Amino acid sequence: MKHALSYKEKNQLVVGEAITLTTVMAICAIAVMAVVLYRLFLSNEGSTTIPGGWKFSWE
Repeated sequence: MKHALSYKEKNQLVVGEAITLTTVMAICAIAVMAVVLYRLFLSNEGSTTIPGGWKFSWE
């Protein structure tokens, strides 16, 4: 059953929470990828395995 919100109920609504959570998760994912790429490209030797069977090694 639908009914119109009162003025008091409208003022209690908080918007933007989904956008904030999405932004925080995106920033965390970018930070993790930045660390991985930093370690990957600045190491002198090593190897890595990417999902899908891709394997890389360098010396």
